[in-house]
Amino acid sequence: MRNVEVRLHRDFAIGTTHPRLFGAFLEHLGRCIYGGIFEPGHPTADAKGFRQDVLGLVRELGPTIMRYPGGNFVSGYNWEDGVGPAAQRPRRLDLAWMSTETNQFGTNEFIDWCRLAGIEPMLAVNLGTRGADAARNFVEYCNHSGGTALSDLRRAHGWEQPHGVKFWCLGNEMDGPWQIEAKTAEAYGRVACEAAKVMKWVDRGLELAACGSSGRRMRTFGQWEETVLEHTFDHVEYISLHTYLNNYDADTPAFLASCDLMDSFIEEVVAIADSVAARRRSAKRIMLSFDEWNVWYRTRRDRRSRIKQGWPAAPPILEEVYTVEDALAFGGMCISLLNHADRVTVACLAQLVNVIAPIMTETGGPAWRQTIFWPFLHFSRLGRGRVLRTQVDSPTYAARYNDPNGPIDEYFALPAVPYLKLAAVHDEQEGLLTLFALNRSLNETFPLAVRLGGFDKLALKQAQQLCDPDLSAANTKHQPDRVRPASLPAVKVAGDRLEASLAPASWNVIQLSLA
Repeated sequence: MRNVEVRLHRDFAIGTTHPRLFGAFLEHLGRCIYGGIFEPGHPTADAKGFRQDVLGLVRELGPTIMRYPGGNFVSGYNWEDGVGPAAQRPRRLDLAWMSTETNQFGTNEFIDWCRLAGIEPMLAVNLGTRGADAARNFVEYCNHSGGTALSDLRRAHGWEQPHGVKFWCLGNEMDGPWQIEAKTAEAYGRVACEAAKVMKWVDRGLELAACGSSGRRMRTFGQWEETVLEHTFDHVEYISLHTYLNNYDADTPAFLASCDLMDSFIEEVVAIADSVAARRRSAKRIMLSFDEWNVWYRTRRDRRSRIKQGWPAAPPILEEVYTVEDALAFGGMCISLLNHADRVTVACLAQLVNVIAPIMTETGGPAWRQTIFWPFLHFSRLGRGRVLRTQVDSPTYAARYNDPNGPIDEYFALPAVPYLKLAAVHDEQEGLLTLFALNRSLNETFPLAVRLGGFDKLALKQAQQLCDPDLSAANTKHQPDRVRPASLPAVKVAGDRLEASLAPASWNVIQLSLA
């Protein structure tokens, strides 16, 4: 039996997690909105049509900021279609997801839902079919107090007070050929610059994220970020990143290793952004908005899950069923985000309900938690504070991960993957230290020894473990609690040393209280 040793010290931190790191995403896609958070007539729906059973699970999950309305959807969206009397809103063909958009849920309903859920709203503007003028009008409608045509229109629609939305995305995945009116880096950089400029003229308090390339596998990656930031550097605070992991090759060790590519992706984008700053001799640092991330693969293989005949409204598409194996890879992604808290200060799990989501519903029926619900809950609830630097001494293994979602199948060599992936978060205000640990070995139990430098009089507060002998186990409507965390036994704390035993293929959370 091989040991794993970890050293950390209270005085050495990577950075402090920003509240927006624990965000999620709602898009007009499939049953995410309609039949997800919004279902008038459902037994639990309130007067506005918001499902209260879903809202309860969202509050339990703990997302802090919510991206809306897309995603691919936003590149063909007219924000004016989703405001005003619902009976007068137009029905449109949605080319992003081959559906009919009814527009019964729009910006004001989204703001109301966010307020009810206690979540900060994040809005995206359409820089596909539209541009700077529509973007600045959208900001005026949402954020200006009154006395202008657009702000008074909002008030006439029933929302007297401004929405005060502070975080905005400048389009979505504009280098993707699947995007409506995809653009070159030069063309997007110019329109994003102009949109950012006039949006901030309307509201100087905005924070803006420019689109990065659609993924690390894209041929545009790298040069896209550099060109876009050359245009937008003076007007934006963030560049966006998107990543989805998969196990198309049915290679579990490689799948569990793939979350380490997220670390590389982050570090590469940081280097590009800082090179742009260096050429300008600027002390400004562009932060990263990882505003789409998740495990997603099964439903991509079946094109029928994406394209439905007859342009249906809210068809059941991209409804991934997540397994224990998926939850482990997902947990590794949470650790990657924590360990880059100095530069990744916004992140959004894609998506929230039904569509590649931690929460599933049946139309007219119940809602339940998927396996990935649990690591995100731990991440969002227990990941607040200073992320400490850790030295992990772990056995390693080699993996070869295939990502077929780009222009061509692409294999990434991972020659030395630590079996243990770990993050440590110190909440000074609450006096807590939380360890997030992923054991990627499929057959070895690892004794874990952690030297906790700079901490005195530690006591175990809680210890949880998510694992199952069947890595394909999943939660369903009929078995909603088939997979859930259990107590992690035999955790010992003595002085500045912690000892635990991590089961094979397990997600572990150990929280200590500090004197």
